[in-house]
Parts: sequence; structure tokens; C-alpha cells
Amino acid sequence: MVPKDGRPSARLTSRGAETKARIVAEAASLIRERGVAGTSLDAIMAASQTSRSQLYHYFVDKDALISEVIKTQLGRVIAAQEPRLREVSSWDGLQRWCDQLVATTRTTQGIGGCPLGSLVSELADRSDSARLELARSFATWQSYLSTGLAAMRDNGELDPEADVDELALTMMTALQGGLLMAQTTRSARPLELALGMALRHVGGYRDNPTSNP
Repeated sequence: MVPKDGRPSARLTSRGAETKARIVAEAASLIRERGVAGTSLDAIMAASQTSRSQLYHYFVDKDALISEVIKTQLGRVIAAQEPRLREVSSWDGLQRWCDQLVATTRTTQGIGGCPLGSLVSELADRSDSARLELARSFATWQSYLSTGLAAMRDNGELDPEADVDELALTMMTALQGGLLMAQTTRSARPLELALGMALRHVGGYRDNPTSNP
């Protein structure tokens, strides 16, 4: 079987897995700092202390490496939101997740933006493979919200007819727009307003709410 990156599948040794992970981690850090266009393969090799032959042993080209970077950034995003993201199974849990996002952004003043969102402007129109990988990553992130909102619907906190995937997409759209504006203004206020608006939208589907969202 040949994977999408064109390399024949093979089980990596522990040392090989460590080398590959180091390359991806250093590439992710450099891209986060310099952007995709500003990060050369030579810079990645220097940072990861690997040779060109080693790099091309694991990645057929830069696009294949970028795909792994996107997956790594998704993992970091999810890890940074734990355990709140997995607690989105009640109205209070959804609000706590939003509060955590705002608090984190207030601490960073929006600097750096979203690790995934920041890649979209560079990659979505340049590489279709990267765009598809980003779309899959956002879909994975969104699936946590869909699952939580479905639990809310099942336990009676949302109307039985609520489309949880659409509501999850609404939350993600507000999040990304809010993070972009927060990065621009160096303020958490845009994110706070965007998520508040999305919460009010979701709140419109609450079944017999005991308080206003």
C-alpha cells in the first residue's frame, strides 16, 4: 500500500519515529514564527539537526511535511482546550469552553492568532492538498462541538429539532472570526463579542431555558 505522500508504508523504528517527530515539531515552530513562505527546508533541517537525505526519507516534498505540520497544530489546539472542550455536553460546559478561549486570548492579547487559522491565508489558495488537510482538521475540531451539542439535545437542553452540526459550525465560525480580529486589535474583546453572539444563537434552541444565555 502506498500512502498519499507517495512513500511506501513501513513501520518506523523508535529512532525513526523520534526523528520524524522532531522534524515536524521544529517545522511547526518555525512556521508558527515565520510563516510557511518564510520557512525553508534548510531552516527546518538546521533546527531539527537532520540532513536532506533524512528529511526526504520521511517526506516526499515540502507539501507532505506541511500536511504533518497541520495535523500537529490540530493536536496542539485540542490539547490546549482540554478538558473544557470535552466538557461541552451541557450549557454550562459550553459557556466554560467559551470563557476559557476568551481568557487565553486575553492573556496572549491575540498574538499569533489560531495555529490552524493562521495557515489558511497562506495555504488554502496555494495548495489544494493543504486546503483539504486544513478542512479535515477544522472538521475534527468541530466534531467535538457537534458531539457535545448532540448530548445537550439528548439530555433535553436543546430542542429535539436542533441541527447540532450547523450550530457547531456557527460556533467555529464565530471563534475563527473572533480570533482573527483579536490578533489584529491585540484585544480579546472581538472574540468575546463573537462567541457571545454565537452563544445567543445556540441559546435560541434551548428547551425551556431557566435563564437567558
